[in-house]
Amino acid sequence: MDVFSVATVTGFVIKKVNFSQIWKIPLSFGSFHTIMPIIGWFMGSTILSLIAGYDHWIAFLLLSFVGGKMIYGACKEQKNKDYEMLNGLNLLFCSVAVSIDALAVGLSLFLENVPLLLPVVIIGLTTTVFALIGLLVGSRAGRHFGKSMQTIGGLILIMIGLRIVYTHIF
Repeated sequence: MDVFSVATVTGFVIKKVNFSQIWKIPLSFGSFHTIMPIIGWFMGSTILSLIAGYDHWIAFLLLSFVGGKMIYGACKEQKNKDYEMLNGLNLLFCSVAVSIDALAVGLSLFLENVPLLLPVVIIGLTTTVFALIGLLVGSRAGRHFGKSMQTIGGLILIMIGLRIVYTHIF
């Protein structure tokens, strides 16, 4: 659901997506959700326990950074904001932030001695589909509501980051 939310917010900014853009975000999110459990599985319990104490803070900071940029962009007059949300750094930050918990999924699969292939394929495909649907829904809403949706979207990203921190602390 985090992926759906972040993709929807991204759609708020992009508004009109072309064919190449429509796949860039879902494939990035899906790829990271495929890679992170694999990394978690191979890391086993050793290295993952080192970052488990602060992974939620990393996700919060990345989402807050991108959300803050969205709010700033909505307040600042620009002709074309689409490229900002689709550039490598923002897309990387969002992809890592929403998939960092998948490291723990990989660890769980390792600890339960579950074969990795089928769960990883299901996670990756599901994530890609949810991101695609979210992007399309957000794009439609962004066209109708404009800058206000971009501001709301930035706030939503920050709130998702806060929710991630909250669920890890409490």
